[in-house]
Amino acid sequence: MRFFLIVLMYIAVNLYIGWHGYFVLSYFEVPFLSSVYWVLFWVIALSYLFGRFRLLPGPVGRLFQFIGSYYFAVMEFALILLPIADLAAWLLKKLGLNAAIPIISPIVIILLVSLLLRGSWNAWSPVIRTYELNIDKKADNLKELRIAVASDLHLGNIVGNRHLKRLVERMSDLKPDLILLPGDVIDDVIEPFIRKQMSQNMKQLQAPYGIYAVLGNHEYYGGHIEEYVKQMNAIGIRVLRDESVLVNDALYIAGRKDKTAESADPDGRLSVTSLLADLDVIRPIIMMDHQPYQFDKAADAGVDLLLCGHTHRGQFAPNHWITGRLFELDWGYLLKKKMHVIVSSGFGTWGPPIRLASRSEIIDITIRFR
Repeated sequence: MRFFLIVLMYIAVNLYIGWHGYFVLSYFEVPFLSSVYWVLFWVIALSYLFGRFRLLPGPVGRLFQFIGSYYFAVMEFALILLPIADLAAWLLKKLGLNAAIPIISPIVIILLVSLLLRGSWNAWSPVIRTYELNIDKKADNLKELRIAVASDLHLGNIVGNRHLKRLVERMSDLKPDLILLPGDVIDDVIEPFIRKQMSQNMKQLQAPYGIYAVLGNHEYYGGHIEEYVKQMNAIGIRVLRDESVLVNDALYIAGRKDKTAESADPDGRLSVTSLLADLDVIRPIIMMDHQPYQFDKAADAGVDLLLCGHTHRGQFAPNHWITGRLFELDWGYLLKKKMHVIVSSGFGTWGPPIRLASRSEIIDITIRFR
């Protein structure tokens, strides 16, 4: 029933958008066939589904997925702009101005294109977010640690080697002691990661204390977790699945399975308390958990720094208003009791490579120990 309602809503929204396109073309007497217009419109509106679920083969399917990803952004922005345009047209008509369509139509198009261009620039131009933290624990003889963090790379058919090279270059410039990847490294299926040989770029990431990752929900959606873990292990990146490691005899890195494991993994996932039960909490504990939930339980279990992603901070406005209500922290920094929490908006994108009110980012953390 829920799926049926979502489908009906999607059809209704696109009928609303499609009618406006049809109306404008008719108003300006652009020669076109009504049937051709609607066929093309629905092909574009459904193109992401054609590509994502492999209803079309090979490069054709990937092209449709690319087109459809951008259409998602067009659809949302149109759903915001068109009601405003309708209201403006109604007001102009009430005022006796019959030139409403010639005035409003180009304004809507210019605004839509501007939002897409700005959003694309935000998505492909990563920034470095810097945090300096103090942890009141001894880390053996280690006084300071620099960590580079990138969540939600979403490597696949949309986010590819070009953006991945940006990650490698910027992380290399930071010269981190440790690199952490808190989930959604790949975008569902692993096939594009292998076909495009993305591991050849990933293996250029270097950090003396190692590189660690955890699973995100999209690794579970793709269903290729074992192959993904194998690919990562081959290039020296360890995927922690409800595991912890002692780094340099100084601090622990703990990694939880994603929350999706509670329903998708036959073994489920450990609670934070169980995961950390055997650790010596006198040492600093850094934990990665892809989805930002249950901060209080992590703080009570002895975690000193919790790193999350998942939210993308809504990726593009006004979705950040929704994520801001769904999560205790959907982006940025929070001190929970004595635990530092950082939630990243992510380095890559899901669906359209568009960001508004968020940026593609790398987190640069300097920790000073007692």
